[in-house]
Amino acid sequence: MIVVMKADAKAKEISDVIAKVRSSGYVAHLAESDEGTIIGLVGESDTPLNVDDYTSMPGVARAERVKAGYKLASRAFHPRDSRVPLNGSHMGADKVLVIAGPCSVESRTQIIEIACAVKEAGATALRGGAFKPRTSPYSFQGHGEKGLQWLAEAREVTGLPVVTEVMDPGLVPMVCQYADVLQIGARNMQNFTLLNAAGESQHTVLLKRGMSSTITDLLMAAEYVLAHGNQRVMICERGIRTFETATRFTFDLNAIPVLKSQTHLPVIADPSHAIGLREHVEAVSMAAVAAGADGLILEVHPDPEAALSDGRQSVALDDFKVLMENVRRVAQAVGRTA
Repeated sequence: MIVVMKADAKAKEISDVIAKVRSSGYVAHLAESDEGTIIGLVGESDTPLNVDDYTSMPGVARAERVKAGYKLASRAFHPRDSRVPLNGSHMGADKVLVIAGPCSVESRTQIIEIACAVKEAGATALRGGAFKPRTSPYSFQGHGEKGLQWLAEAREVTGLPVVTEVMDPGLVPMVCQYADVLQIGARNMQNFTLLNAAGESQHTVLLKRGMSSTITDLLMAAEYVLAHGNQRVMICERGIRTFETATRFTFDLNAIPVLKSQTHLPVIADPSHAIGLREHVEAVSMAAVAAGADGLILEVHPDPEAALSDGRQSVALDDFKVLMENVRRVAQAVGRTA
């Protein structure tokens, strides 16, 4: 349930509503809207929720139940777009931000070279996998903490914040020491123990949609992180499984405007994983920006054919520069920058 306060509600009236929420056994989350302060009631309690109990309180404009299972991620609770700080900019603001880097951190030299190149091309943040979930147990699994150390060094050299995947709840504290953004991959989207650990960390989280998950599933997963008071959450459309075999996955372009209408969280697109073919990554990137994506996360490699993982979908450094120029043109066409 949400309680919308009047625009001229006094501080005491707001605090009285919060006190009633807490005394009833629920947790109060606050957000601002053009109407006034919104107080969201979440959690479980033996005390029944009665709309009339709140509408009769001084300073309350109205109270209503939120039908969606995701309360804190819903626009009903948070009408304004959330903006997540990233390298002096904000994901979810007017500028389309680009996170770029290799699928896997292969060596110290490789990650620093790529970091310098993507920064020069205009990337906002550096991505790179230190721990790699692979379909085959015999494929390259990443360098672990050594890879995290190389990522941190690349950040020192370039100033780019680090986005890297965390796969296990027990690894969250260690990854937080090195990374600026915790990426939760598609295969872990419904790893609820991991989602709770990421929420408790209060670290910025980039949550990818599961390859067989609905939009509601994705937003419910985000709710786990938000429920811990961690509001720095970005969600990512990365392609879903369909009957189509011409591409690695099917990029769900529909999901971007639908997500933008249903949630206040920034929406990122991952064309690299979605299509899996580097020659089409640029076109899908531009389509995503035109559809309203707040950012892109792209795989870039100096020698894609020699990459230890996902080379087929990785864009070469020179091609990434061209991609960035074309993304800027599309962003400008839809009233944004990049």
